[in-house]
Amino acid sequence: MSWTVTTLNVNGIRAAARKGFTTWRPKEGCDVLAMQELRIQEHQMERAHKPPRGWSAVRVEAEKKGYSGVALWSRLPVLETGTGTGLEWADAEGRCCWAVVDAPNIGPVKVISLYIPSGSSGDARQSMKDQFLEHWLARTQTLLESGMPTIVCGDYNIAHTEIDIHNPKANRKSSGFLPHERAWMDRLLDQGWVDVFRNLNPDLQVYSWWSNRGRARELDRGWRLDYQIATPDIASRAQEAWISRKAGLSDHAPVSVRYG
Repeated sequence: MSWTVTTLNVNGIRAAARKGFTTWRPKEGCDVLAMQELRIQEHQMERAHKPPRGWSAVRVEAEKKGYSGVALWSRLPVLETGTGTGLEWADAEGRCCWAVVDAPNIGPVKVISLYIPSGSSGDARQSMKDQFLEHWLARTQTLLESGMPTIVCGDYNIAHTEIDIHNPKANRKSSGFLPHERAWMDRLLDQGWVDVFRNLNPDLQVYSWWSNRGRARELDRGWRLDYQIATPDIASRAQEAWISRKAGLSDHAPVSVRYG
C-alpha cells in the first residue's frame, strides 16, 4: 500500500482557498500535507482553512499577524505532534511543526513542516537565515541519530544546484543561491539525508517557485525551493516524485512524493 506526502508554501491559506485549494487537495491525493506561510491566526480561520473531517492536524502561527506560520494535516493515524526548532526568534515566527504518523508498511514516521527564512530583504535577514541554517543542521544530525524514519518537508529558500534555477550565472549573488547556502545543502546531504525529488529525477529541470515580477511563471523562469528531505530508510521507499506546476494556488507549486 502506498501513501503520498505533499508539501506546499500556500503564500496565505486564505488566498489559496480563493484559488481552489479545497478542490485541489483531494485531487492531489495526499495522505499527509505539509504547508508553509499560512499567514493566518486562529480567530481568522474558516472551514476552508481547516483540515477535512477525519484528518488530524498540528499548526503553529507567528506572533506577527499575517506572517509565516506552518501546518501539517494527516489522514494517517497520528501518534505524536510538536512544534518549534528551539531557536527562540524563529519559533516566534512559526516556522516548524511536526507529527509522527503511522505509515503503511513501515509504522511510525516523523513528518516535519519547515519554513526556512528568506534572506532576500537585506543583510539583517540574511544573517538571521544563516543562523537558522546552522541551528537546523545540528537538529538534523540529532534527528538522524534518533533512528526514526523522518521526512523534512518545506520551503528551504535555497536552490541547491544549477539545475534548480533558471539562470544560475545571473543569480550567483542572490539570496537563495549564494555559495554558502548551496554548500549548506551539501552539508545536509553529507549527513546522510536524501533529496527525494532529485534522487528520483536526477536530470529533470523543473521548478517550484516563480517570482511575481514580469512574466516569470509564463516563461518558466523559476527556482526549485521546496523539498522533501528524508532519512535513507524512508527515501528508499519513494516510488514517484512530482511538482504540480499547474495547481495555481500560490507563487509556489506543490511537491509530492509517493512512498511504498
